[in-house]
Amino acid sequence: MATEIRVPTLGESVSEATVGTWFKKVGDAIKVDEPILELETDKVTIEVPAPAAGTLSEIVAQAGETVGLGALLGQISAGNGAAAAPTQAAAPAVVAATPAAAAPVAAPAIAAPASAMPPAPAAAKLLAENNLSADQVDGSGKRGQVLKGDVIAAIARAASAPAAVPAAPISARAPTPVEDAGREERVKMTRLRQTIAKRLKDAQNTAAMLTTYNEVDMKAVMDLRNKYKDIFEKKHGVKLGFMGFFTKAVTHALKELPAVNAEIDGTDIVYKNYCHIGMAVGTDKGLVVPVIRDADQMSIAEVEKELGRLAKAARDGTLSMADMQGGTFTITNGGVYGSLMSSPILNAPQSGILGMHKIQERPVAIGGQVVIRPMMYLALSYDHRMVDGKEAVTFLVRVKESLEDPERLVLDL
Repeated sequence: MATEIRVPTLGESVSEATVGTWFKKVGDAIKVDEPILELETDKVTIEVPAPAAGTLSEIVAQAGETVGLGALLGQISAGNGAAAAPTQAAAPAVVAATPAAAAPVAAPAIAAPASAMPPAPAAAKLLAENNLSADQVDGSGKRGQVLKGDVIAAIARAASAPAAVPAAPISARAPTPVEDAGREERVKMTRLRQTIAKRLKDAQNTAAMLTTYNEVDMKAVMDLRNKYKDIFEKKHGVKLGFMGFFTKAVTHALKELPAVNAEIDGTDIVYKNYCHIGMAVGTDKGLVVPVIRDADQMSIAEVEKELGRLAKAARDGTLSMADMQGGTFTITNGGVYGSLMSSPILNAPQSGILGMHKIQERPVAIGGQVVIRPMMYLALSYDHRMVDGKEAVTFLVRVKESLEDPERLVLDL
């Protein structure tokens, strides 16, 4: 009896995935709970474990195909790989011995148009809601599969076209000169990169986004860190960085200015009486934002430990859906790449994001004297629909005060 391999529940708001790498091929022996393939979702890449032991007898969904929740990926038959090998090897021999019989079966597959691939589940739903058929939309997926983005693009083109003129396909880019075409490489965007692009653009289109700036003298934090970093690492088993200080400074400011920690839901404002802080982490596959949950209840040591765990999981591609959900505010650190100043884009539906930057020695006036200090520019982007300018500026000033006088964090001032 065969055991089906199906797409598992992928997490909150995730309805489809792209089949990544199959770790096994047909005929291979499989142990129960052994990872057999990867699925790439909008947020993370997950491994699908074998639901039973046996032999991989069939691969239904190939790498690159889009699949919905519960879709059939493959099948596992009872037995081991050695027993199944003769069956797999025998199949080509039978076909070769009877080419005339095989021809009728092969012919339809060759003649089938690229658009024969059914639309992705999310795309099919959107087509039905807008009274469209799949043949009215150019599919960009594998074998011409219509994806959700294709339907959205088709609807947008139809809406922007004059009523009396049918919507015409719009070229995404100008034609490449012949002499340059051979020196270009076209690579399909990963699902994660497509999601990053869509979410960032949606944030710009939806929120009334504005950025306010300030600068912070990092000398006090740096002196404190240098004084205790060895003792801290020896006791807690983790290095003392700057993110622990910034996280605590942010949570203190969020408690004083709850609007920055809130979000808009329709005509309602949802205030969060907790601080789940997202930390933007750059990986080879793109930007991900794992979340430190209840950061306001953690010590600096606990924040550093959790951040270390999440950053390693992000780099290794092992973040779980739970690690990525529920953030109420985000911190992004462009300074690790050398950025001196930037305006971060909101991580919707959050109302605020703090941008950290490079620490650079600069001359500043203190007590009527010009001195050299390690300075950092801070940038707070916020949703002006939710947060007033006064609240945004006050929030950033509170963060600055906590960092320039770290004792305030200890005394909860």
